[in-house]
Amino acid sequence: MTKADLIEKMAKDAKISKVAAGKALDSFMGNVTKALKKKDGKVTLVGFGTFQKTRRKARKGRNPQTGALIKIKAKNVVKFKPGKKLRDSV
Repeated sequence: MTKADLIEKMAKDAKISKVAAGKALDSFMGNVTKALKKKDGKVTLVGFGTFQKTRRKARKGRNPQTGALIKIKAKNVVKFKPGKKLRDSV
């Protein structure tokens, strides 16, 4: 499902225009992003799941073409843990 498909489905289900559904989805994504940028970033949607920011440590890897060792820098990543309702429905 693409973003456009999701907007169309939201508009149909909520009986609102596609423009309004697009703004609502953009607002949702923007606010989740803002929350995850904070120090202990975490967004919990009961029944759906939890988005949580975690720190991935620096590590060594291999270039698959040459086999040479490379250093991979530490970085923040977002993990999603599905809620019980979502797990049970899939």
